[in-house]
Amino acid sequence: MAKRDQKAGAAREKDRERWMARFQVRLAMQPGVDRAVVLQAVKDVTAHCAETGEHPRTAFGDPDACAEQAAARLVPADRAARARRQNAVVDTLDSVFKRAGDIVGL
Repeated sequence: MAKRDQKAGAAREKDRERWMARFQVRLAMQPGVDRAVVLQAVKDVTAHCAETGEHPRTAFGDPDACAEQAAARLVPADRAARARRQNAVVDTLDSVFKRAGDIVGL
């Protein structure tokens, strides 16, 4: 029985690590998110799970949705809007350069 408990504990820990990794990656991809925001969000999730003993999926649900909610809560609206505009410009330029390359055969 002890080996079964160890395997279950290891599987649970691996799942928690996967959830946290996905959460961090998705959070970092949100507009306006910087290192400080990621660190604060991870600290919040880790502290909650340590206090309650809950798995992050149980406490916060889907890591993608949780990342979006954390970004909305922690990133000032003006900074997020500025980052979205900047990303749109970069995407447009990338598209233009790709089309120009296709035309010239580069």
